[in-house]
Amino acid sequence: MGEVVVQLHLENAVDRELARRGLIKEEEVRELETPAIADSGARMLLLPQEQVEALGLREMRKAIVKYADERKEERLVAGIVTVTVNNRQANVECVIRPLACEALLGQVPLEVMDLLVDCAEQKLVPRPESPILPLLKFY
Repeated sequence: MGEVVVQLHLENAVDRELARRGLIKEEEVRELETPAIADSGARMLLLPQEQVEALGLREMRKAIVKYADERKEERLVAGIVTVTVNNRQANVECVIRPLACEALLGQVPLEVMDLLVDCAEQKLVPRPESPILPLLKFY
C-alpha cells in the first residue's frame, strides 16, 4: 500500500468572508489547488511556506511539532484556511512547512470533514454513518 494522495482546494477564509460582505471582489479571494498526502498520523494541516504565502494566511502563533523520527522543531502556525475535499469543508489552522515540501492533511481536518483514509483503495471516504454530510458528535 502506498501513500493516499488527495487533491485539496484551499481558500483564505478571511478573504472569503470579506467577499461575502462585499468588501472585496470575488476574484480577490486567494485560493489554490494542491495535492496532499492524507496522513492520519499527523494532527493538523501542514502546508509549504510558498502556499501559505500565496494564500495570504496570517501567522498566528508558534508550536513545537514532533516528527515520526522523534525530532522536535518549532514551527509557525497560520490560518485560517478553508480546506475542501470530496465536497466536504473544514476551516482550520495550518503548520507552515519549509519551502518545496509536500502538503499533509492530518487528523483534525479529517475529523471535521468526517472522512477516513482508505489505504487499500488509496482514497478518502466518508464514514459509513455519515455518507452524505459530516456527523458531528456531542458527548
